[in-house]
Amino acid sequence: MENQISDRNFKFLQVVIRVSNLENSINFYQNILGFRILRQSEHRDARFTLVVLGYGQEGHCTTLELIYNWDVQEPYSLGTVFSHIAIGVNNLYSFCDNLVEHKIKITRPPGPTKQGGNNIIAFIEDPDGYRIELIENKP
Repeated sequence: MENQISDRNFKFLQVVIRVSNLENSINFYQNILGFRILRQSEHRDARFTLVVLGYGQEGHCTTLELIYNWDVQEPYSLGTVFSHIAIGVNNLYSFCDNLVEHKIKITRPPGPTKQGGNNIIAFIEDPDGYRIELIENKP
């Protein structure tokens, strides 16, 4: 590829999503998917709350940032450009059984990928309808 940028010190830092109910979203990501709250701040002038979640220390892992805009009344339109985020889990079948008990919406039950290969995947939705692919961790 021509005209490549020479500095290769890139790092994938974050994914940011807007949420309609901050408490429900924090509960989902923290208690269902095991994220930890790394930082939370309110921005009164701009009228939003930011919650940074991750599986490690901020700056050392990719984070998920939840933005809750205080004045938005209508649900966000998810559109067709965003597909999903993916999270690796152990024992996917058992994990999905647990999700059913917590009434989490599973849109694609766990099983092998349809394209072949040996990946086991499932899809779920968060409280705002964002799709999350669960991929079974390989031993």
